[in-house]
Amino acid sequence: MSLPTTRVLAVLELLQSQTQIGGAELAARVGVDRRTLRRYIATLEEMGIPITTEQGRYGGYKLVPGFKLPPMMFTDEEAQALSLGLIAARGLGLADAAPAIESVQAKLDRVLPNAPRKTIAALRESVALQTGGARANADAKLLRVLSESAQARQTASLRYRAADGALTTRDFNVFGLVFRSGRWYVVGFCHLRLGNRTLRLDRVAHAEVTERAFSRPEGFDAGEYLTKALATLPRGTAVEVLLLTDLERARREVFNPMGFCEACPEGVMLKGAADDLDWYARELMRLPFKFEVRAPTALRNALARIAREYLEAFA
Repeated sequence: MSLPTTRVLAVLELLQSQTQIGGAELAARVGVDRRTLRRYIATLEEMGIPITTEQGRYGGYKLVPGFKLPPMMFTDEEAQALSLGLIAARGLGLADAAPAIESVQAKLDRVLPNAPRKTIAALRESVALQTGGARANADAKLLRVLSESAQARQTASLRYRAADGALTTRDFNVFGLVFRSGRWYVVGFCHLRLGNRTLRLDRVAHAEVTERAFSRPEGFDAGEYLTKALATLPRGTAVEVLLLTDLERARREVFNPMGFCEACPEGVMLKGAADDLDWYARELMRLPFKFEVRAPTALRNALARIAREYLEAFA
């Protein structure tokens, strides 16, 4: 905690401990000059602490009678972060967490001073986060259990229901959890399949943490692994496109369902698969940099045809 912050809190402690205290005495006890003290008082007022100032020989500073310090205090910036977090949490598909989210919101509304409470209300009424919405509800308890498994590096025992309804029991080393395109995924090493796998959280019927320890691969990125896994699912036509840009920009501009990006000597290689090559061609045409289709030829043909249609439409 920085020294100015410590002193601001010291001013608040002194104001709470006395009915009224003179400016000179308060400044001396905190170890600052009167000008700095006035700045600290202004900081407390911005945080919603009601302080009255009485001028004159017997004047000084005091808290408004009856004021009770809330159990938690937040600046406007902290209140904004909390509010955005709650807005985002509503779109994460954790159905049984919805009452808890509303409970947190109600507690914040009840205990926050007026200024940050207004900030939260304004954001709640005016901000919408387009997360894509939840396509499948997930169990918040399972999310907690599996995140604890990942953090403790202890294998989880799962009951998992496949797409065809078959139920299997497996041990799973949880490397991470990822929310993507409306679904939660568990990424890690599957002892049943003897390899890294991604599982849908909404298909996990039960999970518990065992005592068996595991080591997570150094530098493992669960989000990147999921992107590659989804891009290489057996479907349609395999696609390879050379993007003439750098990796950071490519990852920022490429729509996730198109595939995954890897740096190469010529730029960035985009690898994926598509059932609809016309859709893929239109997504490529939106990119703000040049590209070269390496495969398949059908994608090059689709690009050429769509380009001709655009030219004819605007001729």
